[in-house]
Amino acid sequence: MKMTKFSGLALAAGLVAGLLGSTAMAEPVTATPGQAVNAVLLPKFLGILPFDQANRGAQEAAAELGSTGTLEFIGPTPENSAAGQIEMLTTATTQKQHVVMLSNNAGDQIAPTAEAAQAAGTKVVTWDSPIPNGKGETVFVAQVDFGSIGVVMADMAFDLAGGAGEFAVLSASPDAANQNAWIEAMKEVLKGDKYKDLKLVDVVYGNDQSEESYNRALGLVDKYPDLKVIMAPTTVGIVAAAKAMQDEGLCEKVKVSGLGLPAEMVSYSLNGCAPQFALWSFVDLGYLTYQVSYALATGAIKGEIGEELNAGRMGAFKIEEDPGRPGAKRILMGPFTVYTKDNVEAAAN
Repeated sequence: MKMTKFSGLALAAGLVAGLLGSTAMAEPVTATPGQAVNAVLLPKFLGILPFDQANRGAQEAAAELGSTGTLEFIGPTPENSAAGQIEMLTTATTQKQHVVMLSNNAGDQIAPTAEAAQAAGTKVVTWDSPIPNGKGETVFVAQVDFGSIGVVMADMAFDLAGGAGEFAVLSASPDAANQNAWIEAMKEVLKGDKYKDLKLVDVVYGNDQSEESYNRALGLVDKYPDLKVIMAPTTVGIVAAAKAMQDEGLCEKVKVSGLGLPAEMVSYSLNGCAPQFALWSFVDLGYLTYQVSYALATGAIKGEIGEELNAGRMGAFKIEEDPGRPGAKRILMGPFTVYTKDNVEAAAN
């Protein structure tokens, strides 16, 4: 959670607590630069722009901190994502890497491997997509609050459907913990009276592959002739769905929304195929994840709730309990931005 300035009342309360013998509030920790940290950035798979951007941010942080160790950017293929991630985490542990930064695409299957890594001395920091049960994970660097993504997706679907009608979700893979959590959060939001005339008719998976996602989008239109919106909480899926609607001349009938990169979505926003979508900065996410990982690997922080860290250009962050995963911990980055034709061009440059 980003730090904010204390109000006078909060400061006074802290002083009183100190006089009463309570533990004084510590200053955020700054990790000592120039140490040798061998780290692996392990995305769901290679070959898509958001993960390349995260790597750029991680490399920026590593250079800023002056790490004399290595930073490897490795990942499996989309077709072998879950098994590939488990194998690569095992290999990193054998190589005695100090920390693996994991965007998990293997659900809870990877938890025993993560626990083995921790037991062997390799820290496991998740980012983008956590381990659902939290086992084997030191801390999750969350891009935004997952509940808030549920709200923004429900609201975008509501707006694009005109408040009533059918919509469907085109997600990544069935084991993607982040997308699954966002969809469940959206379903909870849809129970509100505001959305009573909005109907979620299906959830399908394109496995974050362009051709498969494209075909899934067309399949939704064929199966549900009254469909008004395809909601794709995946940067690959949203582009594929928008292209499918454009190619079929359906952009006036079926709108596309979800989570996408401005650089990839600008043309679809301007031509009306995807009038609204949202996202956060993957460069910042990679940067923050490395800052946290370096601090853990060097012992500046232990990964305990309440610890605070100075994360370079991004400011101070605090470890807190993850409200969506009992017993797990997170650092919350935020915020996300909703893009429309009014702001997408500037963001795409």
